[in-house]
Amino acid sequence: MTINERVDHELVGAATEVARTRARGDNHTMAAAARGRDGRIVTGMNAYHFTGGPCAELVVLGAAAAQGVDDLRTIVAVGDRERGVVPPCGRCRQALLDYYPTIEVIVADGDGGELRAVPIAELLPVTYVWSDHQLED
Repeated sequence: MTINERVDHELVGAATEVARTRARGDNHTMAAAARGRDGRIVTGMNAYHFTGGPCAELVVLGAAAAQGVDDLRTIVAVGDRERGVVPPCGRCRQALLDYYPTIEVIVADGDGGELRAVPIAELLPVTYVWSDHQLED
């Protein structure tokens, strides 16, 4: 795997370490890490449940808010069992766009391909921005 120079290697390493050390069977299979403007890294794990449950990226958004990291710049998700970097699902792409419209997401090109950081809007073309469609009081 080659790595693009814009990729935050420390961030990928943080998510990889959480996935490697904290994954617990089918309930916790994905880890994510995000870096705030101030340089702090926030990590989280998914919480799978048959009724639904938050993806690792959404857990990181909540953890960042709880820790006062309110301007996330980059995020990455990593699968357990050495699955590597995994792109965000559609729901996470929409939430990331709505919360942090300028955030970059680290993704892998193809199967085990080169890592690159891309703007969230590039992963969600012809975007729906929730705030743009709200009625005024």
